[in-house]
Amino acid sequence: MKAAPFDYVRAESLEHALDCLNQHGMDAKAIAGGQSLVPMMAMRLARPTVLLDIYRLAELRQVSIEADTVRMGATTRQRTVEHGTNLHTALPLVRDALRWVGHIQTRNRGTVGGSLVHADPSAELPLAATVLDATLRLQSQADGERQVSAQDFFLGPMFTATGETECLVEIEWPVWQGTVTTAFDETAMRHGDFAMASAACQLQLDADGVCRRAAFGAGGVDGTPRAFPELAEQLVGHRIDAAVAREIAHAALQQTEPGSDLHANADYRRHLGVVMLTRVLLKAARAHSHSSALQH
Repeated sequence: MKAAPFDYVRAESLEHALDCLNQHGMDAKAIAGGQSLVPMMAMRLARPTVLLDIYRLAELRQVSIEADTVRMGATTRQRTVEHGTNLHTALPLVRDALRWVGHIQTRNRGTVGGSLVHADPSAELPLAATVLDATLRLQSQADGERQVSAQDFFLGPMFTATGETECLVEIEWPVWQGTVTTAFDETAMRHGDFAMASAACQLQLDADGVCRRAAFGAGGVDGTPRAFPELAEQLVGHRIDAAVAREIAHAALQQTEPGSDLHANADYRRHLGVVMLTRVLLKAARAHSHSSALQH
């Protein structure tokens, strides 16, 4: 199919982009990489009458690495993050998630902010943002700037807290201090497809392998990516073995409401979620043990 007719506007500045969104509201869609929006337009699932190109705005591509935060412009390309050595150290879970995003060609054009705003419940970057509880900075001409936590940003499938005239301009990713281990895993029909279920985990363990901080979540098993901070707190003060990982994973997936489709029914998606979450918890815990063994 072909996209419905639309007008193309190339933003000359952020102010110009916000003015365009203020004028056209729901009829306008911002585009940067286009890896999610263009296919939806081709299938006429999205029908903007104005396509606003914001990719060339330099102020939306800036990346700043600070002691406890990485500030990332919304149109930062995914491959920039995937290959940034300093970003690997600061945001290891985001690096792990990006390895599962589409294909190299997808990541060459796709942007971090575009994936977050698209809000597919099976997508990898929304899950990483939810697990880390990143902060998303939105801006509009009429109301100025506001910040929304990732856990409040995703409201439903392809539905976020972004207002009709707002543009996502920056993502603030928390940086954990000390020794951190991460893991990301998913199951899909084919490599590069959206996951039927996925899981992400970030741990901070002491020298004895005891958990001092934890964050984990699952994707594809609810209308939004899910994190489980209350259950993560239960891991603090404990070593994570197979029994603990399975128990926590079962408890987490009982809080989800997976959907059914041609690929998997709800029960199977929940089962996959338990398997994926158990796997990443153990992988992150064992990565610490392996690292400690190498140091000795």
